[in-house]
Amino acid sequence: MANIFEDPKKASRKTQLFEAGIHALENHGWKVEKIPGFGKGSVRKITKGSQERIVSIRTTQDQWIAFPRNDAGDAWVTLSDVDAVVAVSVDDKENPRFAQVHFIEGDEMRARFDRAYQARIKAGHSVPTKRRGIWISLYDEEASSPVSRVGAGAGIAHKPIARVPLTEPGLPDEQEKKKVGQAGTDLRPLSISDAKKSLSMFLGVPEESIEIIIRS
Repeated sequence: MANIFEDPKKASRKTQLFEAGIHALENHGWKVEKIPGFGKGSVRKITKGSQERIVSIRTTQDQWIAFPRNDAGDAWVTLSDVDAVVAVSVDDKENPRFAQVHFIEGDEMRARFDRAYQARIKAGHSVPTKRRGIWISLYDEEASSPVSRVGAGAGIAHKPIARVPLTEPGLPDEQEKKKVGQAGTDLRPLSISDAKKSLSMFLGVPEESIEIIIRS
């Protein structure tokens, strides 16, 4: 899997996807907080009423997600410590338009990764060690062959809890320059619908979560 940090656009997209996961949780009534002193950047505490859960927000731009084994090889780094996984994927690898946010129980995700791990060992594959990740596909159907399909399909089994519009990395600034350059030559009234759509794209939240109040 590619190193996204070698590409500034992909690094920017990763941030968008992570924020989409947080917004989706908040829109479903969860309060999302960092955990003081907890060094794992993807992990958040979410609370709703009396419910409190620890989740790992994982992002993917190729529709595969990974968790590494620990050094002892008897558990999963991060995955073994959380109650659920929030998997945030692009809807299309080549032309992403939406972030798809999936909420998957930790026990199920651990079972999927356990199956993938055991299947690869049984097939004689070289299994990553020293905290290198094992990857499973979100949207391929699970199958025993090829072995890479074992554990797949969590994104099929659990439909998105949200689809958040994505913006092209770097595009808002360019659009703003064009708007400034066209001022006075392309002015037109802005409808509420247009305003909500623009805010949705800029903030990365669904249009239905935006409320515009006009006072006279």
